[in-house]
Amino acid sequence: MDAQNLDWIKVGHVDDLPEGRVKTVTARTTSICLSHFDGQWAAMDNHCPHQRGPLGEGSIEKGADGKCWIRCPWHGWDFDPLTGKPPGGHEDSGQELYPLKVDGGEIFVGLEPEPEHERTVTDVMAETMVNWGVKRIFGMVGHSNLGLADAIRRQVNKGKLGYIGIRHEGAAAFAASAYGKLTGKPAACLTIAGPGATNLLTGLWDAKVDRAPVLALTGQVQTQVFGPGAFQDIDLKSAFESVSRFSQPVLSTSKHAELMSLALKTALVERDVANLIFPDDVQTLPSAKEAGHPQGRLSRIEVTPSSEDLDEALKLINGAKRPAIVLGYGAKDVRDKVITLAEKMDAPVLTTFKGKGLIPDTHPLSAGVLGRSGTPIASWFMNEADLILSLGSSFSNHTGIAPYKPIIQVDFERMQLGKFHTVTLPVWGEIGTFCDAVLGQVQRPADAPDHKAEVAERWAIWREEKERRLSEERTSGIHSAAVFKALTELCPEDAIIPVDVGNNTYSFGRYFEPRGQRILMSGYLGSIGFSLPAALGAWCATQDFEEYRGRKVISISGDGGFGQYAMEFTTAVKYGMNITHILLNNSELGKISKEQRSGEWPVWETNLTNPSFAAFARLCGGHGHRVTEAAELHAAIAEAIAHDGPSLVEIVTDADLV
Repeated sequence: MDAQNLDWIKVGHVDDLPEGRVKTVTARTTSICLSHFDGQWAAMDNHCPHQRGPLGEGSIEKGADGKCWIRCPWHGWDFDPLTGKPPGGHEDSGQELYPLKVDGGEIFVGLEPEPEHERTVTDVMAETMVNWGVKRIFGMVGHSNLGLADAIRRQVNKGKLGYIGIRHEGAAAFAASAYGKLTGKPAACLTIAGPGATNLLTGLWDAKVDRAPVLALTGQVQTQVFGPGAFQDIDLKSAFESVSRFSQPVLSTSKHAELMSLALKTALVERDVANLIFPDDVQTLPSAKEAGHPQGRLSRIEVTPSSEDLDEALKLINGAKRPAIVLGYGAKDVRDKVITLAEKMDAPVLTTFKGKGLIPDTHPLSAGVLGRSGTPIASWFMNEADLILSLGSSFSNHTGIAPYKPIIQVDFERMQLGKFHTVTLPVWGEIGTFCDAVLGQVQRPADAPDHKAEVAERWAIWREEKERRLSEERTSGIHSAAVFKALTELCPEDAIIPVDVGNNTYSFGRYFEPRGQRILMSGYLGSIGFSLPAALGAWCATQDFEEYRGRKVISISGDGGFGQYAMEFTTAVKYGMNITHILLNNSELGKISKEQRSGEWPVWETNLTNPSFAAFARLCGGHGHRVTEAAELHAAIAEAIAHDGPSLVEIVTDADLV
């Protein structure tokens, strides 16, 4: 090497390494074994040629020949501490040495000027992700995804991607699922082979059953050791087959940009999970191919119902004196059109639980949530209705749409129409298009009742009942009605609220009155632990999309749910996320205790041993406040919401006051 043209890179100080020792140092990204022996210094390739054992983690030991050798810590191969030569009998010729100099006690290693980066397969695929509009990746960097991770790093450094390093891969999948539910755009989750990949599955199932687009990027062992049982080698294609609509390995001969394009198109069009499996050796293969893009790959989504269905729907609507609209999660993107139609029909709007918040409870036609997690207002109007117009509802058994009522169901997926039972009129079409088509021809019967007055009357009855429940408070904890009364008063109207499962969520459905907030939940899967990882995903959406920028994220869980992914609070601290978490702590899996009692089982193994979650939040570097009296609620929640950064309010609640 010409010393004149080398880059001299500082790797340490002479005091860092005693005589007779070796250590690993890094110059740029080159891993080097630095040795100090017999008063001299040497720098050599750190990778033993036998399975790349790190020589810098080994030791200088006396061999059987009486000489001292660097002994590889993995398999005991020996090398001269100053020349890197083997003692003989090896099939290798020794280690490459790097120029070294000591100046003023500082140690420098000389490297050739860094060559220009050679574009790789994963560079092509990361660029394709960017072209398709992927803005965020949640994941964990590890040994079988390092090439892919480096391609992602390059896009992050260019400001084209955002990356969040999580503490558990399950949280990455939940965060990506929530991101997709909120924005309709896919986020990606990155893992290694084996357990990293399998840890994604619960969160990916959440995305699948709630129809959220997600891209899973899973590392894999090298192609030459597929199958015989190498370390962390499992059949990932089979593992992901049922949870993903699209799952393919990325091979050296694949059309790499096309694979990524098809994965993302599947996630977007099918609103489902797409999975790509990256063998370790394929990730760094050179590629000069162009990145893919979505131009010419996606159509408009409006599907207009047939004229016959529109005519029949109008006959039913205009003939009904007491119509009611069930507004489901599937109509989230056209909720304004649904509300406009409801106003023209003077129809009360009942939401599914997943649709909670799509119409503010302050709207004069809002009747709250229908079903097990709902209000008596909604159930009253369901009983009184002479026509149900179901828009975006999947007819979950938890929702409780009366099948014996005349029902018009509108959905752009034909398999959803009359899926669980027959309906009076199944209408195939996009919901917003349907609303536009019928709006101008809706006519209210002259003798129809004033539904706004009835809605107001029912709300007054329910709010009186909620106030009466506040007086039930006992010494064992605060009533959940008091928690959600305070949150209703304090929560910003544009907040994003991820909720968990359990009694805390049932209480949220009954008592919290949304005024424009967007609510996210693990709907059909109903997975405990969803809310905190979902808050990470929601916060990222506030950074990635202008329409969500500046909106506060307030997540809600019980103590059981928070415990599932509690360490993700440190993730929120690491990235400075402005998230407030409301934690209802009753020291048990309260919903399960309730179900055991309801089923006439003994209550068994539902009690929990908890730390002080507020103290935990403070130890993690965030704001934490513990509340034991209802009088403290308002101030504690207000302070946490105002805090600029991660905050947690731990509220000691009574498991029986739901």
